[in-house]
Amino acid sequence: MTLALLEYELSFIAISEIEFQLPPYDFAYLKRLHHHVFKDIYEWAGEIRTIDITKGNTRFCTASRIEPEVTKVFQAMAHKNWFEGLDRPTLITSVAESFGDLNMVHPFREGNGRTQRLLFEHVIANAGFKTTWWAVEESEWIAANIDAVLCDYTALERIFARVIGAPLKFD
Repeated sequence: MTLALLEYELSFIAISEIEFQLPPYDFAYLKRLHHHVFKDIYEWAGEIRTIDITKGNTRFCTASRIEPEVTKVFQAMAHKNWFEGLDRPTLITSVAESFGDLNMVHPFREGNGRTQRLLFEHVIANAGFKTTWWAVEESEWIAANIDAVLCDYTALERIFARVIGAPLKFD
């Protein structure tokens, strides 16, 4: 079994064990999610990366700026009351922008995408909507996140229009 397949299987199991929590969400929460998802794979799970990284032609936030930049993203979401009460179109736009901005920071050496998707499942559920990622193709996802590097969130908005489903019903 390859490391990539083992990582996928172990992280899938770990994600299924995580229960939804209400906000506030912060960097400590994101680090706890990352630690839980990857603790059986990486000894540094949940720890901020200390080196600068790139993926293809994308250079992510420098290691020394991770904490302040992540804090800005969480403060912006908190200022918008975690998107509670937004209609679906406004939620889609807000989530796409916040996701793109957080992805640009890329606080961990590996596993940023899965951890962020898990975080945003919680954010979206708290805002009162269902999520499903099954209709998202990997190549489309990567391209949308690359576009967001230049603050073009259009492709992420199209994806989140499919990811964010019907309102949750509470009986």
